[in-house]
Amino acid sequence: MLTAAELVRYSRQLVLPEVGVAGQERLRNAKVLVVGAGGLGSPAALYLAAAGVGTIGLVDDDAVEISNLHRQILHGSRDVGRKKTESAAESLQRLNPLVHVRTHTERLDRERAMTLFPEYDVMVDGSDNYQARYAISDASAQLGKLWIYGSVERFSGQVSVFGAADGPCYRCLFPEAPAPGSSASCEEIGVLGAVPGVIGSLQALEALKCLLGVGEPLIGRLLQIDFDSATTHIIRFDRRDDCAGCGLRSKVESAPRVESVFDMNIQPTELANRLTAGSEFQLLDIREPWEWSLGRIGEPLLLQMGELERRLETLDQSRELIVYCHHGTRSGVAVEWLRARGFHARNLAGGIDRWSREIDPSVPRY
Repeated sequence: MLTAAELVRYSRQLVLPEVGVAGQERLRNAKVLVVGAGGLGSPAALYLAAAGVGTIGLVDDDAVEISNLHRQILHGSRDVGRKKTESAAESLQRLNPLVHVRTHTERLDRERAMTLFPEYDVMVDGSDNYQARYAISDASAQLGKLWIYGSVERFSGQVSVFGAADGPCYRCLFPEAPAPGSSASCEEIGVLGAVPGVIGSLQALEALKCLLGVGEPLIGRLLQIDFDSATTHIIRFDRRDDCAGCGLRSKVESAPRVESVFDMNIQPTELANRLTAGSEFQLLDIREPWEWSLGRIGEPLLLQMGELERRLETLDQSRELIVYCHHGTRSGVAVEWLRARGFHARNLAGGIDRWSREIDPSVPRY
């Protein structure tokens, strides 16, 4: 149960039906790793701590320099020369002493990512080099971990979410790192300080959505923002069949695994076969009414994610539940929550979007 101090501190987000007490408890139990305590990692870590994410890890091997301070707001002038992990940890604890901050004062590579990522639920990429980014991507793909991508330059930035089950990975969009020296660094071309502030905040928002199972994370979508012209673009992309990064994931998925949340999934082909055979189960659609109006699978019961706890008694515990949303993120959280309360529930992997792509193209994609 939340303490009195937590109820007061998080009161403004507790009143959100998408959060509530159950959602806040989920955040308290969550572990998020922020890679890089710099321009992107600073706002991301601050908002994650402010939201009540229970454990925040920080990976960085650098020290604070005076030139960092126009954008790296975890640090102040008195921190120049200190390790960024130390300075950042102090700032986060000062903001919210109820969260636990773990520091990893080291440089992240592929080998270290493979041992560190299993300790966390979601990774936020605040790195400033391609070596770290591809290490994050490949390790996350192999381990089945979500990570939130962000990058900035000059007056622009972009955000996406990678690592979702059946979703594209970073290499689906950017197969290989550019040749050394072929792309300019932030030091060479500059960045307006508030730009990483906005992009890092968006990364924190995407991480919170994934942890809470609300909204639609930027899976298969790259959000690009040009702050100079105040314009935004969404680039949609799919998983590539020949992707080397997804190949890492498929090798892991083909190996024997112990029971986990991923084993709660039902694949679209299996659901299609069961619908054809007339098997006994209840389809549960936890999307919003506007999504329901665009299309649905079979004859489901509509019960929005935010209403699930309040209307739990309307569900028949003796029937198997197959739950779906847009991409399978919200429904995955709902299934885990339902199973903890004694329901036999499974999640449609990839959601209605994958159903449309693989089973019934007459269902509109959105």
